[in-house]
Amino acid sequence: MEPTEPEHINEPESTENSNQEHKPSVLPKPVLVQDKKNWVRKSLISLAIYGFLFLFIFKTEPIYIAAVLLVLLIHEFGHFFAMKAFNYSNVKLFVLPLLGAYVTGTKSTISQKQMSVIVLAGPVPGIIIGFGLILFSFYYPNDKITMLGNIFIGLNFFNLLPFMPLDGGRLLETLFVNHNHALRVVFTLISILVLTVLAVFLESLIFLIIPASMVFDLVMEIKNQKIREYLLQEKINYTTDYDQLPDMDYWTIRDCILLSFNKRYAGIQAGVHQYSVLEGGIIQHVVAVLKTPIIKDLKFFGKLVTVFVFLFFLFLPVIYYMTKFFVAYFEAKMHS
Repeated sequence: MEPTEPEHINEPESTENSNQEHKPSVLPKPVLVQDKKNWVRKSLISLAIYGFLFLFIFKTEPIYIAAVLLVLLIHEFGHFFAMKAFNYSNVKLFVLPLLGAYVTGTKSTISQKQMSVIVLAGPVPGIIIGFGLILFSFYYPNDKITMLGNIFIGLNFFNLLPFMPLDGGRLLETLFVNHNHALRVVFTLISILVLTVLAVFLESLIFLIIPASMVFDLVMEIKNQKIREYLLQEKINYTTDYDQLPDMDYWTIRDCILLSFNKRYAGIQAGVHQYSVLEGGIIQHVVAVLKTPIIKDLKFFGKLVTVFVFLFFLFLPVIYYMTKFFVAYFEAKMHS
């Protein structure tokens, strides 16, 4: 007599199918929409506002304003084309009236070597152009060319100062600070203090906007770091870009943001995974919590060369203007 097949032999399979059917699905994370259009038009409008405010507030000659804007654009296009050369995506240039300009772009991983080149691609060519114009005006005297050369040197020298958010500060952060939160906080606090003193010394209330905004960003970064520490405990990888972020991790980070910034996102309940009318802002906040992976491809010698280039172009204008000052001083002494 042949054995009879048990009637419950297929129960595990049916149970498994049942669990799959009732297993709750994760709502997909929202798509990060990149505004790839109209940035040129917006920048041109901002540039026009920049020139108008400069003329209205400082009562400066239009030719001087045009020279400042030209130097500013050449400086930022240095960063822009360097990013393009290293295959950054969604590269855009923005102008902030009276405060300057900046270039943004995204990449799945950041290379120390590439980032160092990108940072130096703004001020270094500007200083070289400035000294080229000064040399040209030495053989073919022209006050306007001399003025333009001095603006090239002065603006790009200022950007090389070793404080955030200037290019010099960004370079030092790239080389030595990286993702070390404690060092970044100390470095940012020193930068805020120095820029505040500089604004007071120059009697520029407008310039105070920069350190004031840095204080706000620093408070945000400290709160974001607490979120990262929690994610680290939960073994959630936050060192990734948004496209690679799993859906469930998005909602976990989102919940952490809502709990940490409950006043900012009042009315949105943590743990309720559904899209909000404020989701666009929340997405940007999630991106701010994420850290782009850094490839540390600059060893000791590479960092040494980079620092040497940085210091050379930082002190070259100082030596040049100090030399001019002492020459003028001794000439005045001789004629007195």
